Formats: sequence, C-alpha cells, structure tokens
Amino acid sequence: MIDLIEARKNQVYVNRKDSFNIECDKKSVAGSVSQRACVFCGSRVVLYPIADALHLIHGPIGCAAYTWDIRGALSSGPELHRMSFCTDLRENDVIYGGEKKLYNALISLIEKYNPKAAFIYSTCIVGLIGDDINAVCRKVSAEKNIPVIPVHSEGFKGTKKDGYRAACEALFTLTGFDNESEVPKHSINILGDFNLAGESWIIKNYYKEMGIDVVSCLTGDGRIDEIKKAHRASLNVVQCSGSMTFLAKLMKEKYGIPFIRVSYFGIEDLSEALYEVARFFKEKELIDKAAELVGRELSVIYPEITKFKSRLEGKKAAIYVGGSFKAFSLVKALRHLGMKTEVVGSQTGSKDDYDYLKEICDEGTIIVDDTNPLELSHFIEERGVDLLIGGVKERPIAYKLGIAFCDHNHERKIPLAGFEGMVNFCREVYSSVLSPVWKYSPAYRKRKGGTV
Repeated sequence: MIDLIEARKNQVYVNRKDSFNIECDKKSVAGSVSQRACVFCGSRVVLYPIADALHLIHGPIGCAAYTWDIRGALSSGPELHRMSFCTDLRENDVIYGGEKKLYNALISLIEKYNPKAAFIYSTCIVGLIGDDINAVCRKVSAEKNIPVIPVHSEGFKGTKKDGYRAACEALFTLTGFDNESEVPKHSINILGDFNLAGESWIIKNYYKEMGIDVVSCLTGDGRIDEIKKAHRASLNVVQCSGSMTFLAKLMKEKYGIPFIRVSYFGIEDLSEALYEVARFFKEKELIDKAAELVGRELSVIYPEITKFKSRLEGKKAAIYVGGSFKAFSLVKALRHLGMKTEVVGSQTGSKDDYDYLKEICDEGTIIVDDTNPLELSHFIEERGVDLLIGGVKERPIAYKLGIAFCDHNHERKIPLAGFEGMVNFCREVYSSVLSPVWKYSPAYRKRKGGTV
C-alpha cells in the first residue's frame, strides 16, 4: 500500500473480516489535491436540468464557463436551461458592488425569455463583497410576479456536497403552491435523476406501465409547475441519495411524504426499485405488473449480457464516483460480467454507505473515501486494474495509465439506467477493455514488460 498522508489514513480501508471504521463526511485534506468540485458547481449541476427556469450566475464569467452544459440532461420541451447567463462581475463591480448589475440583468432576461422562475447563483466573489442578492431577488420577484430564488453557493463555504444542500433548499421554496391540479392516487416524485441521455424518460415509462404516475422529476427534464405540486405525491423515490436526501427529509418533515432510496443502475437494484415502489401502495395488481415488466425485460437482455461476459470474465475494475449509490450498483453490475472490483470509492459516501460497500465487496477490495489522483493511480497499478469507472476528472488518470475507461458521470450521452442501460453499460465496458488501442500506450507496454 502507498504511504498515505497522515490525515488520510482512516479514509482508506482494505476489506477484511474485521471491524470497519472508515472516516467520511469530512473536509478534504489540504495538499491531497481532492477530486471534489466547489459548492457552486454542486448547486448548479442539481438545478441545471430545470428546463423552463432562468439560471443566472452572479459572478465572474469563468464560473459560468466552468459549469456550462455539464449535465447530459435532455429536455422534452424548453431549452432555456442550456443558456449560461452570467453577470460577468469585474474589478469595478468588486469595488462598487454588483447589485445594480444583477437587477438590470434579471429584468432584461425575464422580459426577453419569460421564464417560469429564476435561480440566482452567488459565487465566491459575491460572498466576499457582500452583495445582498436576497433583496434583489425579492424586488424582481415582486415586479415580475415569478419566483426569483437565491442559491447561496459561494465556493469557499465547503464542497460540492454543500452545493447539493443549497440546491435542495432552493427547490424546497417552490413546493407547496399548487393544491388544485389533479394528482393521481398512485403517484410518486423521482428525486435525484437528472435525465442524463434521457434516462428519466426510460424510468417514467416503466412506472407508467405499472400504473404509477410521476408527479415531478427533481430535476431531470424538470418543470416549475410540476415542482409546485410535488408535495401532493404519495412517495418520494430518491435515486441520487448524495444530492437529494436532504430535500426528501425536508418534504417528509413538512408534508409527511415518506421516501425510499433506490438505484436504477444494474439488474438487481433496478428491479428492486420497481418492486419496492409497487409494494409501497400495497396493491397486488401493481406488484404483478412490476413482476411482468421485470421478467419480460430480463428475458431480452440476459442473452446480450452473456455474450459480453464470455470475453470479460476475470478482468479487474476500479470504481470512483461521486455518489456512493452508483458504486453499489456498479459492483453488482460488474459481477454479471464476471469482473472483480479491486478498488471502489466515492466523494460523498456516508458511514452507512461504506458499511454496505464492505458487505457487498470481496475480501481484499480497497475502499476509499474522497481519494485523490495520486492515491487512485497507485491503487490501480498495485492491483493490475484493467478498467476505471469514474467521471471527467478520473478519465485522464485512466488514459495516462493505459487502461480502459467507462464514463459514469453526468456529462455522458449514453443512457446507463434501466434495462437497456445495462446493455449499454456492458457494451461500453467490452468496447473499452478489449480495444486494441491500449497496445500503443507507453504505460500499457511498460506494464506488460515491453519496450516503451
């Protein structure tokens, strides 16, 4: 094992049959070069898919460029969310304040685009100069008669996870307004699915076939009017627990809506997500429809998965993702391909999450919390890993080491959720791991004992 920074030693664990007390939910260690993003980025990626809202960044243009179009979130209608508006604060604004600039920008944009609501993101500069964005939002909201919501996401306040909380607080202010529109008896909200490559549509179709209506998807292909009546659904189904559990707890406390945590990735977790929602309503017809759907879909995809398994069995993988719920499903999905998970970790996992990872991982698996490129590279080389599954910040690590990479982050354009998503996942792993391109990588040839 690598010599870890002293403060990191309790955040790395080799799975054994012994006591398990991994540290998590802590600030990143200075000097470790964290893989985490900032508070602003966290809030932006959660709220971004709300397609009929105006998203205005109050800060320097660099913040807007950093987070522009970073979700592969598709819309069935409006595309306003893909416009990266920014007040472009500069030196004079830092000296004299940017409130007037924010007000003028809001008035101009609302008049031009007529959004259903507006989210105003405060960045580090705003936190330092003290602009009162709450006052500006209240003034514009009164003048234009739409919700104008401040999102307090100054980067220095914490990490990406704190941005998730800021986004949840902003969303919560929109709930509870529509008590008139019709909401069916068997109704749910899906929290934490962001319609990457159209995944929300796939999941909604499953529930529709079962006889269950989705009132609002928070926030994939989101609509302000749907969010306003989300408090009347019977159940909240939380897909991304890291980003949306806080909102589910707020809604349970105020509206009495229970919530469950699910994953729509992988065969076992997806099937259980459908069954668990059906069981919640305690009606045999719904459970029977879920069983029929699962049985039909499995009969279609299993022959495909078996073909990939014949070539991938025995290969080794490393997983490093943002939300630990993804890690659970990926460990199980790789088992269907006969692949072993050698390294697994997340940025935002909780103690309970890591306890579950320990339970489902093989003995000897390295489990890490909030790792960094140096650690991750060392573990990959130490274990002879063939595939790294991660996000945009992990991709360069894989390519420099000459190993395969599978993108499981929010930039991707291929759906990996649902039954068809499982086939897509297997196909992507197969294509990457067995690609002939790796033999041209100096790192690969060195690892195999050849000349560089």
